[in-house]
Amino acid sequence: MSEHHFVFVHGAGHGGWCWYKLANSLRKNGHKATCIDLKGAGINITDPNTVSSLDDYNQPLYDFLSQLPLDKKVILVSHSVGGGSMTAAMCQYPSKVSMAVYVAAAMVKPGTVIPPVLKEVLKICSGLIESEAEKIWDFTFGNGPENLPTSMMMKPEYVQDKYYNESPMEDYTLATTLLRPAPVMAFAGIVDIPAAPEADKIPRVYVKTGKDHMFQSSRQDLMVTLWPPAQYFLLQESDHSAFFSQPEALYKILLEAASSISP
Repeated sequence: MSEHHFVFVHGAGHGGWCWYKLANSLRKNGHKATCIDLKGAGINITDPNTVSSLDDYNQPLYDFLSQLPLDKKVILVSHSVGGGSMTAAMCQYPSKVSMAVYVAAAMVKPGTVIPPVLKEVLKICSGLIESEAEKIWDFTFGNGPENLPTSMMMKPEYVQDKYYNESPMEDYTLATTLLRPAPVMAFAGIVDIPAAPEADKIPRVYVKTGKDHMFQSSRQDLMVTLWPPAQYFLLQESDHSAFFSQPEALYKILLEAASSISP
C-alpha cells in the first residue's frame, strides 16, 4: 500500500484535536497524519484576540509546509472556514501540496469576486456584526467597542445544533471542553486571497455534508459550481462535523481521493 501524508486544517473555534478519529484510522493503516493548530487555536498558546490577519493565523501551517523536504508533498484536508486557510497555503506553497480536500469547507477561487449569495454564508469571515451573527456568536472587542471585534465564539446553546447535530454525544461533550474563540481578523482575509495560477493546478476534492445545519446545502452546491473540483463526494448523513458524525465514511473518501495521485 502506498503511504500518503494527510495534513488536517481545522475550522473556527476548533483545533487539531477535532481530527483525532481520522488521524487514528490513517495511522493504523500505514499513512501519516498531521493535525495543525492554527495560531490561537487548539493548544497554540497565542491569544486569538491578538491574531492580526489570515497570514498571521496560518503561520503554523506555513511553517510546517516550508519545512517539508524538497521531494515531499502532502494532501491538505480542511473543514469549514479552514478552507480559506488551506487555499491561502496552496497559494503560498503550491509545490508542497499534491491534493486539497474541502470538507464542508470554504472553497473560493483566489482572485475572484464572490457572489453576494455566497458572501451571506461567509459572513463569519467578514468581521461584521450582522443580526444573525449576533444571534449565535459571542464577540470580544479586544481593540475597544468602537472597532471591529477581535474574536468570536459560538454561544453554547447553539453549538450542538449548528456543529454536531448528528455527532455522538461524547464527541459533542469533548468539543465543549476544547472549543476556543476564533480570530475575526483572520477570517476577514479569506475573501481577499489574490489570484495564484499555480494553486489552481492542484487537484481539489469537495466533500458535501447532507445534514449540515451550519452550511446550507445550496450554498455548498454554489461553491462547487463556481470553482468545480476534480472530485466530488456526498456524505448524506453527515452534520457539519463529518470528522465526528461520519468518520469511517470520510476516511474511505480520503483514501479513494488519494488513490488518484502518487504519494
